[in-house]
Amino acid sequence: MKIGKTAAHYTVLAVLAAAVLYPLWYALVTSFMTAGELDVYPPRWLPSSIQLDNYREVAALVPIRKFIQNSFIVSLGIMIGQCLISSMAAYAFVFIRFPGRATLFALVLATMMVPWEVTIIPNFLTVRALGWLDSYAGLIVPLLANAFGIFLLRQAFLQLPSELFEAAKIDGCGHIRMFLTLALPLSRPVLATLCVYVFLNAWNQYLWPLLITNDPGMRTVQIGITMLQWEEAQSWNLVLSGVVLVLLPSLLLLVFGLKQLVQGITAGAIKG
Repeated sequence: MKIGKTAAHYTVLAVLAAAVLYPLWYALVTSFMTAGELDVYPPRWLPSSIQLDNYREVAALVPIRKFIQNSFIVSLGIMIGQCLISSMAAYAFVFIRFPGRATLFALVLATMMVPWEVTIIPNFLTVRALGWLDSYAGLIVPLLANAFGIFLLRQAFLQLPSELFEAAKIDGCGHIRMFLTLALPLSRPVLATLCVYVFLNAWNQYLWPLLITNDPGMRTVQIGITMLQWEEAQSWNLVLSGVVLVLLPSLLLLVFGLKQLVQGITAGAIKG
């Protein structure tokens, strides 16, 4: 009975894993096929040979390197900014006593209930008034503050031993030194989790870059790949070659950061 239940459990997991991995597998295999192989019926599961010409043609059709560079700069800027702002705000909510601290933290949490799409028009008007359209500042600055990061790091800071900070105060440590030498190093796993989470979200964002960029030289990868589809609507091998190029950085980061991502989110949910 127990063996049958376990087998059914693993069968369901295998089917779900296959459903998740199939689009990635199809995109990778198709990116190596020629246009003629795509028209064969029944469809082939594997290419007859590895065709790297698709990737060369993608690089010739659209400036994919520029798109990847833009996405990397924007994602890195958002990641550094959010981690810095979130960690400083979380430290203040945990270790600095000031009037209205609980109320202010509740207001910060309340912003998590507001969808990004609701604030996108005010943000666009602000960015346009500042002359930040088609610029890295316009792509990065509106996304630097995030309530989720503050909440996650606050939960991590609450789990740090208070005796350690009391001893540091007795030894004459100020808040800046305790923040840099105690809070951040001791919360490194959760901080790494936030970095991975924010980078992946920034890398995959579509609506905001589409709204504030008109210059092809400032497009990010998610917008650039649609340009490829527009130019070669029937060449799915080229389109999926571009998709594979776009997915590679985020997949590599997810593979190497998945353990930290799961551990950090789990640890942050333990203490209220």
